Amino acid sequence: MAETKELSKDTRKSIVDLHQTGKSESTIGKQLGVKKSTVGAIIRKWKTYKTTDNLPRSGAPRKISSRGVKMIMRTVSKDPRTTRGDLVNDLQRAGTKVTKVTISNTLQRQGIKSRSARRVPLLKPVHVQARLKFAREHMDDTAEDWENVMWSDETKVELFGINSTRRVWRKKNTELHPKNTIPTVKHGGGNIMLWGCFSAKGTGRLIRVKDRMNG
Repeated sequence: MAETKELSKDTRKSIVDLHQTGKSESTIGKQLGVKKSTVGAIIRKWKTYKTTDNLPRSGAPRKISSRGVKMIMRTVSKDPRTTRGDLVNDLQRAGTKVTKVTISNTLQRQGIKSRSARRVPLLKPVHVQARLKFAREHMDDTAEDWENVMWSDETKVELFGINSTRRVWRKKNTELHPKNTIPTVKHGGGNIMLWGCFSAKGTGRLIRVKDRMNG
């Protein structure tokens, strides 16, 4: 990002001199070709510190401008799986050269950290709508109604597989947002099929299904 152009000492001195002659900020700005807000800031600084020179800062200036911060925030919001290297390249194309550590520090100040993506079942839109429809139909069911329901499901447990970890940029307590998760499916060789159930009275036995599951 291009840095803001700093006024020369002569220009700042001219602003103060013109102010002391009784000219308004607007008039000074038009005469010197400087924004009214900048003129006002220079005058307030002179009134407070009796100088227009740059004052010592409390720390090192930020390498990424506020505009650059907004840009990377938009990028990670749109795609949380964006890498630090991608963000470094984006800023470099925009004229700002930073390191990956600077990217991490900048995002952390915005409340964004790199965390492992949660794995969730792969649901198609039709599955999402079906679950939402079921929830709405049973919103008013009583506790006694649910005592008469038994839930069951089966799952295939892989004996051999690769559990790779993907990281995403996200805020706290947003781990289950669709953008921050990795849809998974059960597939591959070397596995066992298990069936189980539970109800209001407790859990049932866990059964291993050795044959093909057909109902």
